Amino acid sequence: MNYADIKLFDVANGTGVRVSVFVSGCTHHCKNCFNPDTWDFGYGKPFTDVEINHIIDSCKEDYIAGLSLLGGEPMEYVNQQGLLPLARKFKETYPDKTIWCYTGYTFETDLLDHMCNEWEYTKELLSYIDVLVDGEFIDEQKDLSLRFKGSRNQRIIDVPKSLKTGTTVLWDESGKYFK
Repeated sequence: MNYADIKLFDVANGTGVRVSVFVSGCTHHCKNCFNPDTWDFGYGKPFTDVEINHIIDSCKEDYIAGLSLLGGEPMEYVNQQGLLPLARKFKETYPDKTIWCYTGYTFETDLLDHMCNEWEYTKELLSYIDVLVDGEFIDEQKDLSLRFKGSRNQRIIDVPKSLKTGTTVLWDESGKYFK
């Protein structure tokens, strides 16, 4: 897996100050994507244990709320393979910090019904993700007033509660959850 960028102080892609990893490779090719350079799986630099250790070390400060995974597309097969060791180590090291993941895939259809049944990494990777922003960016539904997402079709999902209840539970920053 390659990565395009690692931002050590990101406040746009999840709650609080976060460390964000922008992976390379995306097959969605959304119209007016904010990051089209990351469509190419070969773009950027190789993601190795050096980067994983740097990210883990960068999250140690109390003011870092967690880790965000973006792209490109974190849920592409090759990117799941690359991100799983990071997610595993992050949750072992910081069990009280959150992982947010941004994907163009849909939670129920693509991730649960397809990927979890066909790819060995998806189920474990989802088990580490606290909040998932799902759905392709749709330029015609772009809304700059939305927090943590770019278009109205996208959802912010509480993954642990959704996996536990077997129904999609949407996240609400007030701490309340709703279906």
